[in-house]
Amino acid sequence: MSLPQISNQNVSVYLDQAEVVTETAEQIMKDFGMFGVEITFSGNTADAYHELHAQLVDQITVLMARNYDLLLSVLYQVDISNREIDRTARELPQYSHVEVIAHQVIVRDLKKVLLRRYFKTHQ
Repeated sequence: MSLPQISNQNVSVYLDQAEVVTETAEQIMKDFGMFGVEITFSGNTADAYHELHAQLVDQITVLMARNYDLLLSVLYQVDISNREIDRTARELPQYSHVEVIAHQVIVRDLKKVLLRRYFKTHQ
């Protein structure tokens, strides 16, 4: 197994294993839950991206309107930079700004999961 190379265009390739999908959803729930923002996951791994993306769009929209500082804290926790958001906006022009941020949350937490799995198997 080589180090995963995740990009905005190949996220679905890595979301083909139920365990990876579930761990990614758990990571998203953990990251947002630390700040009192609830994200849930039904366990339906086939539709996980859309389910999580829709919830993240809703929660990010609320945070942008009501508590922008909390949103910045969450994004800092997840480890998303403005540069990554700008790059994703260019790569996915069909996405709104909030959809781009939600996508980046999924991608970043997927990377965390895959890197954790990679280093577990290469110790």
